[in-house]
Amino acid sequence: MTLTKDLVTRALTSVDDHAGQDLVTGGALQWVSACEGFAKVKLCLSEAVDEPTMMHIAGEADRAIRRAADRDGAKVAGLEFQFVDQQGNDVFRVGGASAEPKPAAKTSAPNPDPGAGGNALPNVKHIIAVGAGKGGVGKSTVAVNLAIGLARAGYAVGLLDGDIYGPSLPTLLGLDALEQVVHEGELQPHAVHGIKAITLGKMVEADKPLIWRGPMAHGAFNQLVTRTRWGELDYLIIDLPPGTGDVPLTMAQTLKLTGAVIVCTPQKVAQDDAVRAVRMFQQLNVEVLGVVENMSFFVGDDGKNYDIFGRGGAEQMAQRLGLPFLGAVPITMALRANGDAGTPVANFDPSTAGGDALPESLSGLVANLESQVTLASLKQGKTTPTLTIS
Repeated sequence: MTLTKDLVTRALTSVDDHAGQDLVTGGALQWVSACEGFAKVKLCLSEAVDEPTMMHIAGEADRAIRRAADRDGAKVAGLEFQFVDQQGNDVFRVGGASAEPKPAAKTSAPNPDPGAGGNALPNVKHIIAVGAGKGGVGKSTVAVNLAIGLARAGYAVGLLDGDIYGPSLPTLLGLDALEQVVHEGELQPHAVHGIKAITLGKMVEADKPLIWRGPMAHGAFNQLVTRTRWGELDYLIIDLPPGTGDVPLTMAQTLKLTGAVIVCTPQKVAQDDAVRAVRMFQQLNVEVLGVVENMSFFVGDDGKNYDIFGRGGAEQMAQRLGLPFLGAVPITMALRANGDAGTPVANFDPSTAGGDALPESLSGLVANLESQVTLASLKQGKTTPTLTIS
């Protein structure tokens, strides 16, 4: 038997809401979602309580659900409890995909700011999300080349394949021959091309469809983040799934982000979705570091540039939104070939990148990102300006 909403609801009738009634009868239970052994419970208590009390209630609910599941022969893969206030603002979360409940990111408003998010990776100086409003705009390609470019600039860089629905890093980084190693319960990132990389694509069968809902997506992303032994990093680049779903919200509540990069192609249909991605990050109080126009133009074998998709559209969108424009990346035969071969370092060498256009655009992109990260860090109080007198 599978874990169901009805089973969870029945179990919660035996849990005290700290106001003299059970969670269901007293109206504290807002909703329940359950899928493939994972369940998420949203609670709104009639009286404000402190964190230890919420933790106690969540623990009692966890035990009640597991007891009911054992009686019915249902498997529990993970439980998450979300507490909200009377206005619906998220105030406390506990649990996830692990076997036992544990504190998760807490926010005091529906729009968590990056400084108030979780601090799951204290040894990482800058965490940058790379997102897009729609698929097929080359978000993963940009994320990979940003990571490689930053590593070539001398930084310690990690790359997290947060696209749990369609992980691309096994191909783009050439990881086919490598096996995922787990040491003392921690995932060991792959050391390739001068960076550390982790991807769900190396933990499942290559042709297996990845179907995630709610708590499952939250748990999968959280485990990739928190169970990986990253070590000391200057930058962690996170390649997000396209759109505005569960993973970006989980990320904003779990990690202290320096900011986000939006990838967009020039045509208007891509811009429309990119604007939604921008608004999502702004609503989450994650600073948008800038916009990248990918597939900006095509460099043919004759050396000429062809504006297939209408060059400059994403740059104009950035100007309208008051956002920095980080640069334009062309389409080249070499970019495609190097991506398929899993040799992204070759994109930075004119002899293997089909000329100067691609290496120059990528180097400019990295330099502009570094500048925006410095500005964002100053605003967030992570660094202080220095004055050198000579």
